Amino acid sequence: MTARYEGTAFPERFGTWAVIAGGSDGIGGAFAREAASRGLDVALIARRADPLDALARSLEADFGVATRTIQADLTSEDIGPTVAAATDDLDVGLFVYNAGSNPQSGHFLDQPAENALFLVSLSCRAPVVLGHHFGARLRARGRGGLVFMSSMACLSGSGNQATYAATKAFDTTLAEGLWVELAPFGVDVLGVLAGATRTETMMDQRPEAFAEAMDPREVARGALDHLGKGPSWIPGEANRGVARGLWPVPRIGVVNAMTQASADLFDLPFTPAEGVEFDD
Repeated sequence: MTARYEGTAFPERFGTWAVIAGGSDGIGGAFAREAASRGLDVALIARRADPLDALARSLEADFGVATRTIQADLTSEDIGPTVAAATDDLDVGLFVYNAGSNPQSGHFLDQPAENALFLVSLSCRAPVVLGHHFGARLRARGRGGLVFMSSMACLSGSGNQATYAATKAFDTTLAEGLWVELAPFGVDVLGVLAGATRTETMMDQRPEAFAEAMDPREVARGALDHLGKGPSWIPGEANRGVARGLWPVPRIGVVNAMTQASADLFDLPFTPAEGVEFDD
């Protein structure tokens, strides 16, 4: 896949700083390393101080970039003010929301409601709060990017992971909506629908099931290559084949058509957004 922004074009559009929420390991850590390799300084947000500090030192040593660590719980009520205060002095050009949420398998009614509400807070409330904050900054700036990590679980409702799949559907449709809203302002938005990925959490729980899964580095690299091309992207050709069967109508056409319909209904202006599909 040819990247939309290569060489110096990437830091010119998305520099100076990337902020990675959920950025201590796994896919988030891979995003941090990929952003640093493309010339961006990196601010990392996660709960655990030791992995945060270790990754920050590694980025500084390997890529010569500046780093900042923000120890915070993404489900906390004050996550917005906390992150804003820690990053308002930075020239942020890229925000990635990648909070890892282990799908809590089992029937909805067999688990405490608090488990479901935790996922809603982590995968719905926090991306809204932080996406709104950084989206406003990038719109005023006139360039930059927002990336929301989702999952192929969003493609359909699913027994045994009903809440998880629902929150990922939220992340995907939020990204697609912001893609069309922010395109006229020079801000690229992307939802990344990951399939099985070899993160530390998944390998600790089911190493045999995830041994052949995708490498987090492939996911992060492909996502940043696709940023600016369209509203959503799915890592892995086999995964894209599954999605083509479940989503046969091109997403760009669907998002533009739905936006046009809502604009007509509420007498709002509408500018179609252009791009390529997730498998182009």
